[in-house]
Amino acid sequence: MSETATVAALADEDLIEIDTESRPPTSSSRRPFSEAPRLGAWLSSAGVQYSSWAPQASGMHVEIYDADGGVVRTVPMRRDESGVFAATDTEGRAGSRYKFRMDGSDAFPDPASQAQSGSVHGASIVVDHSAYQWRDAAWQRPSYRDVVIYELHIGTFTESGTFRAAIERLPHLRALGVNAIEIMPIGDFPGSRGWGYDGVLIYAPASTYGSPDDFRALVDAAHEHGLAVILDVVYNHFGPDGNYLSAYSSAYFNEAHHTPWGAAFNFDGPFSEIVRGFFGRNPIYWMEHFHIDGFRFDATHAIVDTSEPHILTEMISEIHARGGYAIAEDSRNDIEVLESEKRGGQNFDGVWADDFHHIIRVGQTANREGYFQEFEGTLSELVATLRDGWYYHGQELLSGEKRRGSEGAHLPPSKFVHCISNHDQTGNRAFGDRLSENLSPEAYRAASVLICLTPYTPMLFMGQEWAATSPFLYFTAHNPELGALVTEGRRREFADFAEFGEHADLIKIPDPQAPETFEKSKLRWSEVGQAPHAELLRLHSAAIGLRMSDQAFRPEGREGWSVAQLSFGVGAIRFDGKESKYLLLFDLSGGHEGRLANEEIARGEKWELVIASNDQQFGGDGMISFDPATQTCRFGSAEAILLRAAS
Repeated sequence: MSETATVAALADEDLIEIDTESRPPTSSSRRPFSEAPRLGAWLSSAGVQYSSWAPQASGMHVEIYDADGGVVRTVPMRRDESGVFAATDTEGRAGSRYKFRMDGSDAFPDPASQAQSGSVHGASIVVDHSAYQWRDAAWQRPSYRDVVIYELHIGTFTESGTFRAAIERLPHLRALGVNAIEIMPIGDFPGSRGWGYDGVLIYAPASTYGSPDDFRALVDAAHEHGLAVILDVVYNHFGPDGNYLSAYSSAYFNEAHHTPWGAAFNFDGPFSEIVRGFFGRNPIYWMEHFHIDGFRFDATHAIVDTSEPHILTEMISEIHARGGYAIAEDSRNDIEVLESEKRGGQNFDGVWADDFHHIIRVGQTANREGYFQEFEGTLSELVATLRDGWYYHGQELLSGEKRRGSEGAHLPPSKFVHCISNHDQTGNRAFGDRLSENLSPEAYRAASVLICLTPYTPMLFMGQEWAATSPFLYFTAHNPELGALVTEGRRREFADFAEFGEHADLIKIPDPQAPETFEKSKLRWSEVGQAPHAELLRLHSAAIGLRMSDQAFRPEGREGWSVAQLSFGVGAIRFDGKESKYLLLFDLSGGHEGRLANEEIARGEKWELVIASNDQQFGGDGMISFDPATQTCRFGSAEAILLRAAS
C-alpha cells in the first residue's frame, strides 16, 4: 500500500464562491443550502471522497489510521477559493479511519463524521450506506394529523440501552396504540451516557448506542411495527466537549448573535453559505440514509437567522418535499413558527405547546416556582388552552414582566403538541420524579384520558403509560474537569427553590456524573404486568384505541368540535363526527355535579357512557361519575368520562 494515495479534486459543480460582504445574504444573492458542498467522507467508484471546510487554513491533508491508531497513509487535499479542501483516496474503503490535519496542527475528527471509533475525540469512520438491506419498501408513514407520539431515550428505554435492544420493546408500543416514536438526540456526544443535547457530531449515530446499521435496523423494525420515527435534532448549539468546529474555522459561529450556550451558529453572516449547507443537509441525510420520517427541532427560539429565507424555513421545505414532518420546540408561543411560508412563517407541522402541561401541573401540585409562576392552574386556564392550543396568545404574563405569544386559534389543532410529561418536565426536576408520583391515582388517570382524546397531537413520555416508578434524571459522563462543573451547576440551578433552602439539601440532588444516576433512570419493564401498572396501561391503550378508531377525535381544522366550561365546574369537549357525537367530560379535582340537560354543549341529546377513567378495569373504584338514566354527573373524585350521543 502506497504511503500517499492518488488525489482527485471534487467536481467543479460541488465548489462555490462565498459572499464575504458583511450584509446578510438574501434569497437573490445566496444559493440554497442544497447546492453547498457536501462535507465529510463518501464512498465513490474511485475510492473515498473527502471534503472539509477550513477557510482560514492554507493546507490540509487526511490521515488514514489502522485499528491501533497508527498512520498508514497521508492524503493531501486541494483547497478551492471558498476554503473547501477536497481529495479522493483511491485506496479508501468502508471502515477506513481518518482525521484531518491543518497547517501542522493536531489532527481532528471530521465535523461531518458519520461514525466514530471509540469516542467523539477518536478517528472518524467511513460508512457504506448502501450495505444495509432495507425491508420497509412498502412502508407508508401516517399522516401528521393522525400521529400519537411516544418520546423515548435510547440509553434508558431498555436495560442494555442500545438501538438493537430497543427493537425488543416495539411490540409493546404497537399494542399501546401509538404510531410514532420520537427519539431523543443520537448525534454522537462525549462519554457513554447523556441526554444527547450536548452532542457534537450531528451526522454520526452515538457509538454508545451502536453502529449506523444498528440504528437503521431500529428504524426498519419500527416501520415493520407501524411506527413512524421522529428524530430529535439540535441545531442551536454543540456541547462543550469534543466540539472541534472552531478548530476548523471561527466562521462556523456568528459573534453578533448570542444564545444561552454562547455565540450562535453562523446562518446569516459572512461565509454563512457553507455553514447553512452543513446543517441544512442534516435532515436530508437522516431521511435518505436512515429512512427517518420526521424531526423534532430543539429550542428553535435559539436558532438565529436574520436573512431570508430563514434556515429553518429552508430546512422544513426540504423535509416536506420528501414527505416528512417537522415539529418545533419553541417557548415563545409564536405563530410564525407554524404559519405557512406564503404567510411568512417557517411552516412547522407542529410545536410543543407546553402551556397545557404547565396548567395541569400547577393545578394539581400547587408548584408555582420558576416558569410555573405564570399559571394558576385553574379550569378556566385549561379550557382556554384546549380552545386555542396554548394559553398565552399575546396577553401579559402573570408576573407582569412582558407579553407572550400570538393568536393561533385559527390553526388546525394537530399543530399543537400537548403532553402531561416529557423529558424536560421530568428530567429537569431535581429528583427526576414523574407526574404520576405527584398526582392522586384518580387525577392521573383522568389527565391520561384527557391527553389521549383531545383534538391536539398527543405525546407520551416513555413509561408514563404505566406510571413507571423509575425517575428520569439528568445524567452525563463528561471528563472529570467538566463533570465537576456540571455537578456544581446542576445544584446551583435549584438553589433558589424553597425545598433546597439549606446547602445540605442541595447535596441530596443526584450527581449527573454518577453512574448510578443513569442506572436509576432506566425503565423497569417488569412493572408492566403488575398492578396497578397493568391497569393504567390498559386505560391508555383503550383511550388511544378510541382516538384512532374515529376521525372525530382527529379533526382537520376548527370545525366539528368545541370546548366549554360547564356551569357546575367541569370541563367538556364536544366532537361532532360523521357517524358519532361525543362528549369528553373531565374534572381533575372531583366534587362537582350537575345535569347535562342544563348545558348548552349537550344540545338536549341523550348520552351513553363509552369509557370512564375510574372504571375498575383501569384501576379505579368503579364509582362512575355519570348516570345514564338521569343524565346526571356526580364527580366524587377526579375523573374523565367519554360519552356518546345515543343513536
